Amino acid sequence: MSTNSNSLENTPHILVLGMGGTIAGLASKPEDNPLDYRAGQVGVDSLLTHIESALPSGLTLVSKQVANINSRNLSEELLTELGNVVRSALASPLVMGIVITHGTDTLEETGIFLQLTCGTHALDLGKRVILTGAMLPSNAPRADGPSNLLDAIRWVSTPIDNCPGGIYGVMAGRGCLAMDLAKRHTSALNAPIKDSPSSSVGLINPSWLSGVKAIQAAWTEDLPIPQADTWPWVEILTSHAGARAQTITHWIKANVDGLVLAGSGIGGFHDVWRTPLDEASSKGIALVRSSRTGSGLTYQDIPEKDGVGCLAAGSLAAPKARIALQLAIYAAKQANLTGKPLTWQDFFARIADLPEIR
Repeated sequence: MSTNSNSLENTPHILVLGMGGTIAGLASKPEDNPLDYRAGQVGVDSLLTHIESALPSGLTLVSKQVANINSRNLSEELLTELGNVVRSALASPLVMGIVITHGTDTLEETGIFLQLTCGTHALDLGKRVILTGAMLPSNAPRADGPSNLLDAIRWVSTPIDNCPGGIYGVMAGRGCLAMDLAKRHTSALNAPIKDSPSSSVGLINPSWLSGVKAIQAAWTEDLPIPQADTWPWVEILTSHAGARAQTITHWIKANVDGLVLAGSGIGGFHDVWRTPLDEASSKGIALVRSSRTGSGLTYQDIPEKDGVGCLAAGSLAAPKARIALQLAIYAAKQANLTGKPLTWQDFFARIADLPEIR
């Protein structure tokens, strides 16, 4: 096994991209309190060094540090950079697959972003892109990062007939589509994959695999990656007891491009929002309705008929719906520049209508 030499980029290899996060974090007193740490302190090359002796023989790994941040600070500019790096690497005949080490706080946003912008590329080229991270810092006594990274590298390097190319996530011995990643616990080691449809990394579940293939068959054209300074401005607003109409009118005055409404229950929002939301829609602000519950479907025109132009998010929780709406708005603008009269609803509906893995 060889790693990290620039000269290895000219030989077939697996590319390991570092984005920072807890997996690259350091605790000041790891024995006493491993949760008191700073994320994004260790380089991805060092993470690979720690697992070098356990890696399968015959692998060549090349590492690249894209960022080294606490993932709560993930920016749209970094998503653009990461997406462009992934697309370029997928196109290279020397890159056999890609592993990305990432913080878990915003793993779900990066997962849906890569699926919608690189998913078809990865499938068509027969390559896997695998996101992984950790819930404990790298110097914790029972750090989970090394085993997660090792699982990701093993899976990305297995024969493609075991599981098709695509964008996946790996945590705690389980694998899922990256678009299904969702952190649903503050500290559990399997938090990002806890409630996601998943399969054992070592033995792929046939029913899960059939669901993966159904989604990949439905997603046939990737969306364009926005340039760093062209991401649409979309905010998430949560409906709650005592919600005020001013919450909506504030953002209308701010000239946002879109709003994702994290509604209560099945996606309903406070009645005082209805009139200002109609005003927002009339001013061209894109509206998507999701649920603050964290799981389940949001249906169109339920619990009440949606306003003109407002779409339901389907299975997308608010953070994912926000990324999807940004990409849909950008894709519509790009389509219009080429003479195609498409709307953001045309693109968002493709995303919200993707089949679920059951």
